[in-house]
Amino acid sequence: MNEIPAMFGLIVSGRIVQTDFQPLTPTNLVSTIPDAENINHVVVFLTGLTPFPMDMGGLVFFGWPDETTGSSNWQLLGYISNDKPSAIFKVSNLKKTSSLGAGCQNPFALHISKNAQIGISVEPLTSVQQQVSQIASTPDGSTATNFRDFCTKMLENFMNYASSFSQSQTQMVSNPSEQYVPLSTLQSWYNNFNRRLEKNPYFWRT
Repeated sequence: MNEIPAMFGLIVSGRIVQTDFQPLTPTNLVSTIPDAENINHVVVFLTGLTPFPMDMGGLVFFGWPDETTGSSNWQLLGYISNDKPSAIFKVSNLKKTSSLGAGCQNPFALHISKNAQIGISVEPLTSVQQQVSQIASTPDGSTATNFRDFCTKMLENFMNYASSFSQSQTQMVSNPSEQYVPLSTLQSWYNNFNRRLEKNPYFWRT
């Protein structure tokens, strides 16, 4: 694994490209990002010099500095692989707490730094895919947040559209072939769906 440091590149929005990943172990590497408070997005990519070994990929972690302890709270962002050689991640909204999903392992837990960092853990693709699938159901994950926001907007649009056709009983014209649903029923469905969505954006998968 001696060629791993040359494999990866990092772009912090508004800054020059970094390729200075330092190995902590034969399969775990980090690159330090100064002035973490000013970061909005990062791009992690394969430089093209060396591909991943067969059936291997890289989990991408973001280490957010804790000013009181000097340690980094690591959060799993996603992954890169030979089939997905680059990925952009929004990090401006990440909390200063570790927010790994259940089943996600943190290979950088003991690494201390006052700066933000990007960590890459080279692991079998089966492990990569399993751990990445966990952050999809994490409420603080950006993917889950974006999906929840989309569903909320969609629900609001549907309710506004349906409400625009509402009529009181005195306004209704008798039509034996037409069926009607009380607006209160739709409102109840909306409230229940939205409540479940807040708890788990992917509850509908079960």
